[in-house]
Amino acid sequence: MIERLKDAELRFEAIEKQLGDVSVIADIEKYTELLKEYKTLEPTILKYREYLKINSDIEEAKDLVESSGDQELRELASEELKELKLRLSKTEEELKLLLIPRDPLDDKNVVVEIRAGAGGEEAALFAGVLFRMYTMYADSKKYKTEVVSMNETGLGGYKEITFIVSGNGAYSRFKYEMGVHRVQRVPETETSGRIHTSTATVAVLPEAESVEIEINPSDLQIETIKSSGAGGQHVNKTESAIRMIHKPTGIVVECQDERSQFKNRDKAMKILRAKLFDMKQTEQNNKIASERKSQVGTGDRSERIRTYNFPQGRVTDHRIGLTLHSIDSFINGDIDQMIDAIATEDAAAKLKGETGK
Repeated sequence: MIERLKDAELRFEAIEKQLGDVSVIADIEKYTELLKEYKTLEPTILKYREYLKINSDIEEAKDLVESSGDQELRELASEELKELKLRLSKTEEELKLLLIPRDPLDDKNVVVEIRAGAGGEEAALFAGVLFRMYTMYADSKKYKTEVVSMNETGLGGYKEITFIVSGNGAYSRFKYEMGVHRVQRVPETETSGRIHTSTATVAVLPEAESVEIEINPSDLQIETIKSSGAGGQHVNKTESAIRMIHKPTGIVVECQDERSQFKNRDKAMKILRAKLFDMKQTEQNNKIASERKSQVGTGDRSERIRTYNFPQGRVTDHRIGLTLHSIDSFINGDIDQMIDAIATEDAAAKLKGETGK
């Protein structure tokens, strides 16, 4: 591990030097690429330097314990030595987690699909709550969200809604949201105050580039359709919405958000690429059983991952057994604490799988 860290630090220092070079700064493409690598390496190098500093402090404390003629000073140094060893052990574990190879998809944009599940109108309303939660979270991370298609209900919920989240690291944050989300609350339509249980399903797909997924135009059947929705002056007046059918797989994508047929076609193609890329990734993952076992829950869309209990004000993630008693702030997009905990558990599981511990 130390050898890998030494090599990483040398690379980090070399990049740091290059970033100050006028010729590199003038080359926007190269500068951007180096800066991205620098930011990727930075957390590991800072933690490694902290690790080296603690080691150095341990040696100093040991010298004091062994050579000082002052009894009180030796006792203080002995206490400090115990604390430093605990810090060293913790820092070493953190370094191991940082050295786990990053998911190559982590920096990608994502396509998120939310579908109402069991529970009728209440499930559709809950799908709306999730959509609002994710858009607020995306805003807090300075990500951009674009709605691609939606099927609204009369009360303001969604039978289904698809949107794209764009921003550096979007997939790394949203990938743990895939699965079945369950809500327990008194619906707005319930007059007797009885608590209902409903569900919504979230799918998270990494956006694919055209170089990653090549689509043969002859494999596509493209139709123009009228937009559908809850209403509005532009709805049903022009056939700007697009239905795209990929004949080899039977995948159907609709995009109706833009008034421009061209823009809808472009967005539909993005969604189709993402779905085909997801199929490809799923096939690969299914071939690697050990990899599948080390995941906390980023691959099974039918897995119930979380419960939102409104009467008790709590949110529970069933994959890691974490309960947060802050449902109001959570559904307002404050979900980083949960995502961080899941990501840490996922990294620890992968580390355990790699080391065989």
